[in-house]
Amino acid sequence: MPISDTRSPAPLLYRRHSSGEIRNLASISSSILPAFGTVVGEGSINLKKFVIAPYDRRYRWWQAFLVLLVVYSAWSSPFELAFREMGTGPLMPVDLVVDAFFGVDIILTFFVAYLDTSTYLLVDDHKKIALRYLSHLWFPMDVASTLPFQSIYKILSGKRRHGDVFGFLNMLRLWRLRRVSEFFSRLEKDTRFSYFWTRYCKLICVTLFAVHTAGCFYFWLATHYNQLDGTWIGSQVPDFEDRSVWLGYTYSMYWSIVTLTTTGYGDLHAHNTGEKIFSIFYMLFNIGLTAYLIGNMTNLIVHSSVRTFAMRDAIHEILRYASKNRLPEGLKEQMLAHVTLKFKTAELQQEEVLQDLPKAIRSEIAQHLFRTTVENAYLFKGVSEDFIVQLVPEMRAEYYPPRVDIIIQNEIPTDFYIIVSGAVDVMTHKNGTEQFLSKLMSPDMLGEIGVIFNIPQPFTVRTKRLSQVIRISHNHFKQLVQPLSEDGKIVISNFLQHLRGLKNEELEEIPFVGEYLTDLNIEAIQSTHEPQNYEGLSQESNGIPTSYASTNTLPARVVLHGHHPGDKQEEENRGKLAHLPDSMEDLLTLAERKLGKRGTTVLMADGTLVEDLCALRDNDHLYVF
Repeated sequence: MPISDTRSPAPLLYRRHSSGEIRNLASISSSILPAFGTVVGEGSINLKKFVIAPYDRRYRWWQAFLVLLVVYSAWSSPFELAFREMGTGPLMPVDLVVDAFFGVDIILTFFVAYLDTSTYLLVDDHKKIALRYLSHLWFPMDVASTLPFQSIYKILSGKRRHGDVFGFLNMLRLWRLRRVSEFFSRLEKDTRFSYFWTRYCKLICVTLFAVHTAGCFYFWLATHYNQLDGTWIGSQVPDFEDRSVWLGYTYSMYWSIVTLTTTGYGDLHAHNTGEKIFSIFYMLFNIGLTAYLIGNMTNLIVHSSVRTFAMRDAIHEILRYASKNRLPEGLKEQMLAHVTLKFKTAELQQEEVLQDLPKAIRSEIAQHLFRTTVENAYLFKGVSEDFIVQLVPEMRAEYYPPRVDIIIQNEIPTDFYIIVSGAVDVMTHKNGTEQFLSKLMSPDMLGEIGVIFNIPQPFTVRTKRLSQVIRISHNHFKQLVQPLSEDGKIVISNFLQHLRGLKNEELEEIPFVGEYLTDLNIEAIQSTHEPQNYEGLSQESNGIPTSYASTNTLPARVVLHGHHPGDKQEEENRGKLAHLPDSMEDLLTLAERKLGKRGTTVLMADGTLVEDLCALRDNDHLYVF
């Protein structure tokens, strides 16, 4: 099917079907940002015919193959300069084959789309591609580094010349080293490869190239001095020009490495002025190269140990704080265990990574990680899909080491938890001792009683082993339940069923709950409209005013007393917990049912007369007499 030439360039991230999918976007070295509004995916337009995408897998393999040829060029160019006979002998056929491959690459470049940095779109117009390549420095340098000048001279003149001019022209092949730099740059961004070892290999390659080039050029200086015995190698090997090429190369590498490492044995040293000048510049270069190598290696080593240093500093701060404030050993051990576990599980939580992601992606991650656990928790069984979808993204995963308190008895309820893995003990403190009540495992919940009743946490919850929990905020839970009244009824029904299944020892630790459940059972028997599955609990049968269903707000809970607030003899009576009704008459009727006597006056704890129920708040004590 023909494609119109007037269409816009294809988006950058689009990949042709013949090339497969991009499996690792991190391997793309250039900027991969599409323009705003660009459609990326199946709806994108194909590239023009005979145009190659720069991220095409086959083209990437071609580029990697050329990198291998560049390594050969980086070795052969200085080597052929120092040893002229090698450039016209056994290495010439290899050079011609390598140059031919780079000649093919020059032709291919005219068909490779490029990224427009102003629009971040791929340009696949043949004229624009060719104009861009011809107008840049790349084209003349690519041609100059590819042409076999010595072979061309032989064809045109019919003579074979061994002059140094061809050796220096061959040094133009070092222009190809930019490909190696780009290759390592891609590898450093590719998460499939270790950054440490990639950088380490790059540093080794830089060092070997510097040693090789310096050694070859130093040998070239010796061969061009008028008195061969007055050179650095001639003083040791008088007939070195007639000896083996590899003997000269070995001496050259030996001198270069000894000088680079500043060993300085003194057996090979500069004899004439030219050699001394070259040695001076080479040693100055070595200072910078050594600093570059040491700096990079130090950075790699320190980078791999940053988290270890941070953990050690945090532990030292905790020990210093515990010692200064004379904290007990048990509490100090809990602090140390928590900090250690925090660093060990940092890669599993990655809060800083999630914060940078869009909300939709964070929500999908949370749904994938926590949804099953939430659906299995007793409190949320039977709730709607919308409720789960809104609740899960606000959860946070936390890890606790063994024998650490997650909830402390009588603390203010701010969150409740669902156990994902591990196990916890539920305990209470009586007469200065801890009493074990029960053991909880996944997907049990903890802390929800204090949150829903809005009372101090009735239990201490301590981990038995390494445990992972997901934390739900009290405030977010209340905000979510208010507009979803049907789900709120289901949650309350599930909660009441759970309370009925608690042990007597546990119910004794929760103020008013035992009496509250007794009242609910009595009202449930009296009611003739209550369904058996508790999901249709009427507002009257569970003690919740009818206004809750219409306003979608939780009713206030108050404590009713049957005496005057100044009556000290009755002060030991803890009162009766009740939901605040809609009117004063209903309040008096409710008080009569709970207290066993009819009252006419309602006072606050400070003796103030109650005239408007709207002014009352949670946990207010009302005195009806």
